[in-house]
Order: sequence, then structure tokens, then C-alpha cells
Amino acid sequence: MSAKRPIDGLFSRRALIAAGGGTAVFGGLIARLFQLQIMEHERFEVAAAENGVRLDLAPPQRGRILDRFGRPLAAHRQAGRVSIVREQANDLPGLMAELSKHLDISPERQARLISDARRQASFQPVTVKSELSYEDFSRLSVLAPSLPGVQVEMASTRSYPRGRDFAHVLGYVAKASETDLERLSEDTNAQERAAIRRLFKHPDMRTGRSGVERYAEDWLRGEAGFRKLETNAAGRIIREFDDPSLAPKSGRDLYLTVDAELQKFAIDRFGSESGAAVVLDIETGDILAFVSTPAFDPNDFVNGISSKDYAVLRDDVEYSPLYHKAYDGTYPPGSTFKMVVAAAALEAGVINPNERVYCPGHYRFGNNTWHCWKKRGHGSVNMHWAIKGSCDVYFYEIAKRLGIESLADMGRRFGFGQRWDLGLHGGRSGVMPDDAWKRAARGEPWYEGETLNIGIGQGQVSTSPLQLAVMSARIAAEGKIITPRIIGDGPRPDADIPFDKPLDPEIMQRMKAGMYGVTSEAGGTALRSGDLGLGGPRLAGKTGTSQVRRISAAERATGILKGENIDRRLRDHALFVAYAPHDDPKYAISVVVEHGEGGSKAAAPVARDIIAEALRIDARRSPTYLRTASTGSSTGSGAR
Repeated sequence: MSAKRPIDGLFSRRALIAAGGGTAVFGGLIARLFQLQIMEHERFEVAAAENGVRLDLAPPQRGRILDRFGRPLAAHRQAGRVSIVREQANDLPGLMAELSKHLDISPERQARLISDARRQASFQPVTVKSELSYEDFSRLSVLAPSLPGVQVEMASTRSYPRGRDFAHVLGYVAKASETDLERLSEDTNAQERAAIRRLFKHPDMRTGRSGVERYAEDWLRGEAGFRKLETNAAGRIIREFDDPSLAPKSGRDLYLTVDAELQKFAIDRFGSESGAAVVLDIETGDILAFVSTPAFDPNDFVNGISSKDYAVLRDDVEYSPLYHKAYDGTYPPGSTFKMVVAAAALEAGVINPNERVYCPGHYRFGNNTWHCWKKRGHGSVNMHWAIKGSCDVYFYEIAKRLGIESLADMGRRFGFGQRWDLGLHGGRSGVMPDDAWKRAARGEPWYEGETLNIGIGQGQVSTSPLQLAVMSARIAAEGKIITPRIIGDGPRPDADIPFDKPLDPEIMQRMKAGMYGVTSEAGGTALRSGDLGLGGPRLAGKTGTSQVRRISAAERATGILKGENIDRRLRDHALFVAYAPHDDPKYAISVVVEHGEGGSKAAAPVARDIIAEALRIDARRSPTYLRTASTGSSTGSGAR
């Protein structure tokens, strides 16, 4: 018995130590549980809830832009997209190298994508390429299971189904730059600025960069919502809850006054020429076609245009496809301005419309000689003959009698020197010069000889195709106020109406008669363009040639160089303004063909064909229109 006592004592001590240790450990666990369950219950309850349910920002779908008949000009479509998820990729550089075998991804972009993926949460996707072709999407969808970390999916993207047709009107959307974010955050508080920045940092969010897309940003954008997601502790999505109360609100649709069918016809009619055209509804002021050609494809900008492709557009200084010629372009109006000069002369009483002025082909004033476009002259002409034959000498004479102040006043009443706010980014006013303008711009007084140049639409006067169309519409409407507009249903631009009163109807009737003579009477400069080919309605218009260089006396003596004998950039611009039908005006038009040389040769046929198409479109929607148009009892109404 005595031999076993040391063992019993040793066992008892070990048991006691073990029991004490166990008690300490158990006590520690109880204490920790007490801390977690009782002392820090609320904090961990909130953390657990946040880990379990997450609200992710859901961007709204942008509103559509539609033409006057509801045809989409800017909408949405599904497009293929490939992304990478870092946590699923075994070898990120290797994965990018593999993708580059199937997609055109430069080494520089590969490095940037890898850097982007490493900077953000490992489970968040990084877009490698949007707008996948059908072939690329199909191929990558098949390969994706064998490429861990690659996601191939369809995503909604802004779409311009008419492509180049409305590029300058609509503008385009793109990812928001820092400059865009500053603009979008103007006049907001700190909380609103943070919300805007967060929204536009979303990979699916775009903002308007130009045109209607930029002007109507607030109208089109909509309101952001949230996706309610169940996640695990690492933040990975387990499932998504359907909660309509959190859904984003789509932007509102926006109607424009333009007719997509007429716009396309007009652009096609220009062919390879560079220029602009504006078609106005005389009754409503609606802009039915607002053409600038050549143009760009706004679809190229939605997901980022390459530097190379953008440089091609930017550096094309000869044809300027990025430039909105109909709204931002300004040109000397040439002889299309002669109705303004004639109207001013009649209103001021400096000439009787039947008084004749003799044109020998030149006009002497002081020590200088001004030339008529017709080298041998027009002989003795009155106002009607001077308009239809575009006699320069006649208009030199009445411009001299008028003086620049009366001439400039009438020009401003027609809308020259005024910017029309249509709700588009840009727009230029041109110049309607007078003595005050020249003193401010040049620091010198106006000289009387300069008034002669203004009398034929040359010199320092400049105008936009939009202004020329408004001028034509006011003449056709016999002086009524015409306010052009392009936004038919949506946010209204601030009123910018330069007309304070109607023009004299009797004077406008004389201008209409002169324009009819241009296209329909012997001696008219656009006699071949009067017939619209519609079996009745005719076109009334006025040709114009806008000089872009000074012609020397030596060149006049040997013959003025034209066509292939002179660089394109030195050739005159061709202009034409018109309205139709001549006896029941419905549409007014202006056309500028850059470096087209002759208004009757280059611009008038384009204007004739476009306005004839506008009437045909009316006839298709209102079959009785063309049968009654020439009698002055039109029942056609076109569009709303």
C-alpha cells in the first residue's frame, strides 16, 4: 500500500493543474462570450446586418430622344461586354495576355487594366472591352469557362440608330471626366456633389457631352436607385432581392421637331459635298432638318473613341466633320442678303421699286471700282429685275443711298447678328456690322465704301445657315415673327427672340415676287430649279455666291480662275435660300455648299430636291396636300 502513495500524489497534482487550466480556459471563454453577447451586442448586431445585406448603386436608364413622329434617334441596345474579376483569376497578367490573343488590347491598356483590378476590391469586375462584335462575344462565351476570372455578359448601352444623320444635333454621351463632374456639380451642396460623383463613377453611367444630350442632361438622366444584395462576410454577392421601392427611375423621353426621314434624305443628297441645310416649317417655326455634313458617328464616343480615330476627325480641317456648320458655321451671305438690302431701301424710301439703275458691269465710287458678277452688265434694271438677275450694281447703288445704320437695322430685324438658343450646345450669332461694331472690334470708324460690299452680302457681314432659313421663312410668311425651335416636348431653352415687330407685308410681297422670278421667270439665276417635279407647286428662291478670297485686277483681266484650276479651299461657297410652294408657303430652306462656287449650280438643286422631298412626305401622310397646294387651300399638316 505504501508503494502506491507517490503515484496517487502525482496524479492528484496533475488533475488539479488540469482542472485549474480547464477552469481558466472555460472562464476565459465565458468572459469573451459575455463581452460579445452582452457588452458589444449592439455593435456586432449592426455589423452582422451590414455584412448580410448590401445596397449597391443602380444607375437609371437614360431617356430616349425621338423625332417628331416618335422614331428613336437616341435609345438603348444590348451589347456584349467582357470583364475580369481578380479574386477568380489565378494569374492576372497571364489572363490578360490570353485575352489579348482574342481581342485587340495593347500592352499599355493591359497594364492599365491590371493596375485598375489591383486597386479595387478583388471581387469587383473591371471592364476590359465593351461593344463586342457578335463573333467576339460568341468566341469568348465559349472560352470563358476555361479562363478563370473572365466574365462575358450582355449590358445596356446608349445607342444612336441613325448614326451620323443626327450627330451634330444630338451630340453624344461619354464617361464623365473631371471637367464633366465639376459642371454637373455646379450649384449643389457637399452632399449632392458627393452623390453626383458617386453616380457618375459607376461604369454603366454616361453624361451628355454636346448637343441635345448635354442641354437636356437633367431631363434625360433619371434618378438612381439601389440593388439590394445578400452578401457573405467577405462581401461576395449571394443573391439579389427584388425590391421595387429601391428601383431606379428612368429618364424622361424627349421629342424633337426634326423628321428623321427628311434628315436622311438631305444628308444623302449632299453626297460627298461639305455643307449645311436647314428646313423650317413656316407656320410653327419647327426645324424639320438640321443638316451638317460630313459628320461623325456618335456611337463611336459612347464607350470611348480611340486617340487615333479621334485624331482623324479632329485633323480633317478641310471638311471639319466635328463642326456643326448649320448652327456654329458662319459665312458671308452673298446675294441671298439682297432681299434684306431691298427691304431696307423700300422702308427707308431711298428708292422706288420701279426706278431703274443702269448696270454696265461695274460701279465707280471714289477712286475704286466695284464689279458686277455679270461682266457685260445687266443694263437698266428695276428692283424686281435686280433681285431675279442678282445685279450687283443695283445693290451697290441702293446700299450707298441707305448707309450702314439703316441697312444694319433691317438686318438685325431679320435675325442677323443674333444667336438663336435652340437648346443645343454652341450656336453663333455671326456679324451684322455697323459703325459702333467696327469701332469696338477694330478701333476705327466705318467707311462708306464698306457699305457697298455689305450691299451684296460680302465684306464683314456673316451669317449662319439657320439665320438664312429664318430670313426666308419671314419673307414667305410676309413679315410674321418666326421663332425656330428644335425641342418639341421637353425642357425649353431661354427665349431669345430678336424680332420686336413684324416686317411690312407689302414689302415682303415684293421680295416674294423677286424670289419667284429667280426660279420661274426669264433672266432668273436659278430658272432650272423652280420646278419641283410635283405637278404643280413651284419653288421660289434666291441664289448666292460667297467669296472667300480677293480677286485681283489682273485675274479679272485674264479670267477668274474656277473649278480644277484653283485649290478647293479658295473656291467660293455656294448658297441658296428658298420656300415652297410659292403661292402657299409651307417650308423654308437654306443650303450652303462649301466651296461649291455657284449658288445656282451647286446649292439650288440640293435645296430644290430637299424641299420637294418634304412635300412628298407630306403627301404620303396627307394624300390631298399636293392636289390642293397650288390653289392655296392646303389641307396637309405634316407632323405635330
